[in-house]
Amino acid sequence: MTSTTTSQQELFRFLEDRFACAQACTECARACALRASLVDPDGTENQELVRRRGIMCAEVCDATCRVLSEQNQVDEAAIGAQLEWCRQVCLESAHVFDGHPGAEESAKACRDCARACGEFLATLR
Repeated sequence: MTSTTTSQQELFRFLEDRFACAQACTECARACALRASLVDPDGTENQELVRRRGIMCAEVCDATCRVLSEQNQVDEAAIGAQLEWCRQVCLESAHVFDGHPGAEESAKACRDCARACGEFLATLR
């Protein structure tokens, strides 16, 4: 009976981590899309970098949510690769946002998402 309880606990943790990751990805995508829309398109090259980074991060987070919602159609290795990609993009995006006043919420959302992806990735290993 202990192994059944352990497997159920592992399954619950897996599902909780998956949900937390998907939720963090959704929040990050929203924050990054908003950040991209707020940047002045006629601004400096640095502002263009922030805009492009916001769009890219939102797209990667959105794709990660789609992968996480396709429970039986994607194998564990593909999920792991998507999570690692999302984690890296979010960390890089947070770093880019750090240097821009008003982008604090986006940077925090990116870091939260990177952490959630990393935690969920750990359950796959």
